[in-house]
Amino acid sequence: MAPQIAVKRAYEPPAKDDGQRFCVDRMWPRGVKKEALHVQEWIKELAPSTELRQWFSHDPERWQEFQQRYAAELDENCEAWEPLVEAAKHGKVTLVYGAKDEEHNNAVALRAYLLRQLKGQRRSEHSGAAGTAAQHEQ
Repeated sequence: MAPQIAVKRAYEPPAKDDGQRFCVDRMWPRGVKKEALHVQEWIKELAPSTELRQWFSHDPERWQEFQQRYAAELDENCEAWEPLVEAAKHGKVTLVYGAKDEEHNNAVALRAYLLRQLKGQRRSEHSGAAGTAAQHEQ
């Protein structure tokens, strides 16, 4: 079974097929009560740094560079995202976020990053050192 990682706005109701839900924003979504969000954990450390978030300001023209800068931050913070990779190996994971823009936000970028990590890990599990080297080149 291929790992499933979804993204969902905090303002959408939780669904049974969401799997494990994790809030991945640095700030709690406005107007949402903690018990209403139904998340396993709020992982603030996975959110982009304040500086990066402010620089990006949800400007679609900065999206590509934002993703690159955010991936560099995530590369330095593997202890924060590794539990999500492990959870995704065992069932569906939903990344919950509060941004209005459903295409250009940290949860979408994080999902892409985590899927790359999962793809690299599966390759390295089957191909030994060569797969590990390929994983580090990504």
